[in-house]
Amino acid sequence: MFSYRQTLAHFSKSNVIIWLSLAFQAGSINTGGYLSCHRFVSHITGFGTLVGTESAQGRWTAALGMLAVPVFFIIGAMLSAVLVDKRIQIGKKPLYPIVMLLIFSLTLAVTTAGNLGVFGNFGAEIARNDHFLLAALCLACGLQNATITSAFGAIIRTTHLTGVTTDLGIGMVRVISGSHHIQPRENEILANWMRVGIIVSFILGSLISAYAFMHVQYWGFLIPTSIATILFGWSLVNFNSDLDTSS
Repeated sequence: MFSYRQTLAHFSKSNVIIWLSLAFQAGSINTGGYLSCHRFVSHITGFGTLVGTESAQGRWTAALGMLAVPVFFIIGAMLSAVLVDKRIQIGKKPLYPIVMLLIFSLTLAVTTAGNLGVFGNFGAEIARNDHFLLAALCLACGLQNATITSAFGAIIRTTHLTGVTTDLGIGMVRVISGSHHIQPRENEILANWMRVGIIVSFILGSLISAYAFMHVQYWGFLIPTSIATILFGWSLVNFNSDLDTSS
């Protein structure tokens, strides 16, 4: 898992754990963002729509605030590109532990700030400093999505389901009709099961986290924080193992 010598593109047990864990984490983060301030964190299309509608109504401050949120998703993707994609391109070890540490730090910061009252009451119609909350969560999602995209060759997404469900529909037709010339039928079947797993894991992350957020409010963000902690430790062990092997 998170090994320099084994990319995330392999259908290994450890990689399946990564994909499902990150999808679960993304579902949890998205649910937390929605329940705390009524916004879907990784739904960049929605933020683009809000920028347009707020601008059309002359609410320029709100429009700029909405515009700032997807910018942080892009910043997260850029940070991941430096830590993972760029290093893969030049043959160096991707810094997966730093990515997981950043996601851990962001979700922990949101948990702490929320419980200190920085964002106001959980679930309020008009949340205080909600742009900062959304920016931090979008930054985490951008980091996660770009990392898994770089490691898997732009085939897997874990923070949103639009692309995954589209690929599942295409993949199902390829398997049923036999039009699977791009890759062997067995690989297409595996890919489809992987897509189903990501969708189910995302929904489970949303479901379980929703119960947590409704009962413990901002403390619910400890769920994605815990997942990031585990993945950080696992990636660090593999990173150090790769260093020992190469030395």
